[in-house]
Amino acid sequence: MLTLVDWRVRVAALYEQVRADPDPERGHATWRSGRDDLFRSHPQSPLPARDPLRETGLPYWPYDPAWRFELPLLPAPTDAVDPDERVVGGGGDGDVTMRRTGQLALPSGSTLDVWTLQQYAGGIFVPLRDGTSGRDSGAGASYGAGRYLLDTAKGSWLGGGAGPRAADGAAGAPDERDDHLVLDLNFAYHPSCRYDDRWRCPLASPGNMVTDVVEAGERLP
Repeated sequence: MLTLVDWRVRVAALYEQVRADPDPERGHATWRSGRDDLFRSHPQSPLPARDPLRETGLPYWPYDPAWRFELPLLPAPTDAVDPDERVVGGGGDGDVTMRRTGQLALPSGSTLDVWTLQQYAGGIFVPLRDGTSGRDSGAGASYGAGRYLLDTAKGSWLGGGAGPRAADGAAGAPDERDDHLVLDLNFAYHPSCRYDDRWRCPLASPGNMVTDVVEAGERLP
């Protein structure tokens, strides 16, 4: 139990380092290095003991600033295919109840549902299943069941609602923008169940599946 607490504290601290760095690409390098350290040696690593990724590190596409956005949190869709509330198995964490509370519109025209966890800790959850998911070629593929962009109950958060900003390009004009969040698809990562089937993970539902080919973030070897 204590090693799990330590894992989550370290993950949260890693994202805090990323948010504190004004250079997103350098922050991404910090994140990659930190994840490799955790996956290599931490008792809670999802990697099996002899997995070669412990030595090589996790594979990623090169950082691409074109996949970094600051997006307004839009109202949840009223005509969604999914129900507004889902109960999914969380393995040792028990069942997880998620409620759709918003939506993000990508510049490509695709949209992603935003879910909040209804358990005590709460948290925002945004999974992604895109055109790389399940491809045959490892170098151009990601896990078939999808990746995670945000899971704030476990520390995965890149920022949002960061205080006054200029509105419409006018310096000094107040705009709190507390309904915006940073979505950087370079930080898309595989859930623990990708590495070992002893883990159970909430996965992307129809509202989080897009046809965009997101060659950013973690990929398969």
